[in-house]
Order: sequence, then structure tokens, then C-alpha cells
Amino acid sequence: MCYDHTMNDEARLSTILSGVAGEYFVAAELSRRGYIASITLRNTRGVDILATNAGATRAVTIQVKTNQRSEKSWILSQKVETAFADNLFFVFVNLNGPTGVPTYHIVPSATVATYCRENHAAWLAAPGRGGKPHRDSPVRIFVDHHDHYLGRWDMLML
Repeated sequence: MCYDHTMNDEARLSTILSGVAGEYFVAAELSRRGYIASITLRNTRGVDILATNAGATRAVTIQVKTNQRSEKSWILSQKVETAFADNLFFVFVNLNGPTGVPTYHIVPSATVATYCRENHAAWLAAPGRGGKPHRDSPVRIFVDHHDHYLGRWDMLML
């Protein structure tokens, strides 16, 4: 679970609820922008939202990753390194606490794949504690500290 030391236990959502909230916030934002957005069933692997423009001439699939904080990093699995397509995008959501306004980082899946693959390789090559090598892990982390993808709905090209 994403943990925010500044949030008390009553304000913190479960991982499932924060993920669902992120999906609904993304679908609402897409709708607000004039696009058609449909949240997929929970067992749809790798796709949380199907979105199309109003004329249905362009469609994209979206994977939503949500954290409850405002920290601009999200935990992923190693599958992101190989699961990418021209019409697949990640929307990384910061809920910004229980009373904050969500923010969105929109990133093409190929960019996420490259970022995670290269950063994981660099982490493995760097010495760990006491100079010992890092042990490989299926965990990957995507970071957008400089807001390159913040609010970049245009990336969807809908």
C-alpha cells in the first residue's frame, strides 16, 4: 500500500479503493474534456479505461496507477518493460490526500517501458548497502519529479 506519513489512519484509503478512485477520476476528467471513457471490468488485464474521441475515429487504452500522496512516483511491475503499444497509455494519479485535488501524469506506455527498463538496469549495476550488489526484483518505479507529463492529456491525441 502507498503510505503517507502525513495522513492519519482514518484518512488513508485501502489500496483497492485508492485505485478505484483514480480510475473514476481519470474517466471523469476524460469526460469533462469531451471524450468518451469507459472503465473496464476489474479482470481486464492491463487496461483500466477505454477512451475515444467524440467521433470514435481514434481510441486509446489506459492503465491507471494511483497513489494517495502528492509524491510523483508510482510502483509498477516488471511487466511494464514489455507490455507497450502505440495506443496504450499510463495515467499516473496523485490523489493529493483526502481533501486535495487529483493531478494526472499522462505517459505513453513505450516511454514507461524504456524508463523502467533503463532505471532498473542502472539500479542493479549500482552497489547496494555495504557495496554489495542489489538483488533483482520484479518491482519497477516510474518517477516524474520534474512534471514532464503533468496534465499532458494532449499525449493521448484523441
